[in-house]
Amino acid sequence: MLCSRQQIVPHQESIEMTSNQKTMETSSKFLSLVLRHKPEEIGLSLDHEGWAEVDDLIRLANASGRSFDRTMIEAIVASSDKKRFALSSDGQRIRANQGHSIEVALGLPASVPPDILYHGTATRFLESIFADGLHSGARQHVHLSANPEVARQVGSRHGKPVVLLVDTKKMAAEGRVFYIADNGVWLTESVPASYLSELTERS
Repeated sequence: MLCSRQQIVPHQESIEMTSNQKTMETSSKFLSLVLRHKPEEIGLSLDHEGWAEVDDLIRLANASGRSFDRTMIEAIVASSDKKRFALSSDGQRIRANQGHSIEVALGLPASVPPDILYHGTATRFLESIFADGLHSGARQHVHLSANPEVARQVGSRHGKPVVLLVDTKKMAAEGRVFYIADNGVWLTESVPASYLSELTERS
């Protein structure tokens, strides 16, 4: 009987871990929805820089049928591999670091980028990108990475991944403005096709 119990307990722990991971993922996606795109979904108010009161978020999320508390929010902020969210220094407010489709002023200062940054996409988009460049679309900014592997991971979400080199040194010299979000993602309004090339083994 003892052996049988020892076999069951690790299995139960595995189930619990999987359940907790799914809850965190679902809750993180919900935070992205209300902090980046649709705060009105639960009646949440964001200020002009995208900040929301944590107490308001918890109250309105719970009223909409979500189970949220401060501990969960702090865990999501701390565990997000992409650092999607930030808490204010006093812990009373929260916002998404970037990726907004609603108008917010993140208050980021203009920053000088590295000479080269990277953008991950899928091969099926290459023809239109090399014709028209990169545009923010529904978001406020084009997102660029300092690391090609991070860019490749981003591209893999959309299909067969490909990484583009962005000549940010030339862009900055010609007056293009860049910002860096709190999670290290570089932001710019758009990237014309003339600044783009495909990352290859040779490059």
